[in-house]
Amino acid sequence: MKLNEISDNEGATKNRMRVGRGIGSGKGKTAGRGVKGQKARTGVSIKGFEGGQMPLHRRLPKRGFNNIHAADLNEVNLGRVQQAVDAGRLDKAATVTVDALVAAGICARARDGVKLLGVGELTTKLTFEVTRASKSAIEAVEKAGGSVTVQYEAGAAARGTKAAAAAVA
Repeated sequence: MKLNEISDNEGATKNRMRVGRGIGSGKGKTAGRGVKGQKARTGVSIKGFEGGQMPLHRRLPKRGFNNIHAADLNEVNLGRVQQAVDAGRLDKAATVTVDALVAAGICARARDGVKLLGVGELTTKLTFEVTRASKSAIEAVEKAGGSVTVQYEAGAAARGTKAAAAAVA
């Protein structure tokens, strides 16, 4: 076998149909486009067009709001953290950070940070360094003898309101 003898399998390739080349070709005159009208012309694709009637996507009301500035956080429950400690995947002595949680398999990836939630029971003394934490989670960690460092405090301080400015001053 030589390189110049290699060819596709029989029936693998097909010649294109030359449309608009006479009535005898079977695709002459209207070239398979039907007859007349806007869609018989080239360059027309009007998705959602309903013949001049108000299209469905414009008749329905708009709903909701998508905040493009919202932080995409991993939500971690204390019960999951305790399971990881019991299984030996999380070090008791080290500070629990996003990277430690990803390494332990609690979070799939880091995202924008971690929010610690108070679901479940924590019996081990741990030091957390997280983006956010719920009040119940902070209370549960402190009850177990640990501590929580919150890197970002949501609310008035983050929004830069007058109340936050007065609290700082």
